[in-house]
Amino acid sequence: MFYNKKLKLKKMKRILNFFFIIFLFSDVYSQVHGGIYVKENFPSREVTPYQHIREGDMMWSKKIWRIIDLRQKINHPLYYPTEPQGGFDDRKSLIDLIIYGVKNEGLNIYSPDNPYSEFKIPMTHEELIERLGGGIDSVPIENLETGLIEYKPVPKELRTSEVKEFLVLEGWFIDRKRSVLEARILGLCPVRCYYREDDIDQENQMKKLIGWVYFPQARYIFSKNQVFNPHNSSEHRTFDDIFHKRLFSSFIVKIENTYNNRNINSYTIGLKAILEGEKISENQIRKAYSDLWEQ
Repeated sequence: MFYNKKLKLKKMKRILNFFFIIFLFSDVYSQVHGGIYVKENFPSREVTPYQHIREGDMMWSKKIWRIIDLRQKINHPLYYPTEPQGGFDDRKSLIDLIIYGVKNEGLNIYSPDNPYSEFKIPMTHEELIERLGGGIDSVPIENLETGLIEYKPVPKELRTSEVKEFLVLEGWFIDRKRSVLEARILGLCPVRCYYREDDIDQENQMKKLIGWVYFPQARYIFSKNQVFNPHNSSEHRTFDDIFHKRLFSSFIVKIENTYNNRNINSYTIGLKAILEGEKISENQIRKAYSDLWEQ
């Protein structure tokens, strides 16, 4: 009888030691990864599919171009961090994620130089880096042995922090079957805002379109990468959530029109251009939807 009790105590000690070792290793694992828990569900998130639309149910549609200014506070989750972070958070800015997707995930990017189609001329990863100010530069260096000037290739600094705007192409439409007015993002184009090296006083800011990303393809990468949630870090918010739920601020710069799809700033500027964009949103889009319900 005494022997059986002693044997049970030994088994219980082994079980307790086993669970203690598991707890110890799990605690160390979470500390190594910089968090209090391991993110298991987040990397396996899937894209929320769009509703299927029949051509016969498309009552009205318009293409709209708008600007997301990353300097606005509500858009900061798309701009920061200016350098990719590793560890528990593993967060990237939107432009860094696009660069990563083009290089490692097979994400396609297209030249913005075609005025009639955003997704016709594909670009390489090297061309993308060059448009962002990176690439290889030649620096003249004197050869001490021969006294001649030689040019040495030096990598240029990649300044992704200069991408402070995104041009967004949207398709607005009315689905007769569901009786809804809906907008779907078709493309994203980073805009580099920078100053020339000889512009010491930084008086004239230059803007350069980098390249078009087809949004439906990019959603599979956006849905697996987290953005910072200022209200609750445990509520995992992805880049796809930001765009799909329209958690950003923007203003309209162009709508599909007769005049070669001209920009609003070609006939008005400043505050009047912003008001013109709001007028387009209110008069053309909302009016088209309200007309749907007229008897």
